[in-house]
Amino acid sequence: MKAVSRIILDPSILAGKPVIRGTRISVDLVLELLASGWHESTILQEYPGLKRQDILACLRYAQEIVRSERVYSR
Repeated sequence: MKAVSRIILDPSILAGKPVIRGTRISVDLVLELLASGWHESTILQEYPGLKRQDILACLRYAQEIVRSERVYSR
């Protein structure tokens, strides 16, 4: 998987969940907000430490995870 420099996995931060570098904001939180209909501008307003590039990095991270999934028939 291609590394997304804005996303880190550190066992000492949120039990190793992927987070945005320099924050304790998890990728899954950002994805949940987007999936719930939040607009990018609302997320940036509510989480002033985030930048647009952070939101895009979360989407890229999720896209890379999904792309790497494989289904095997039995």
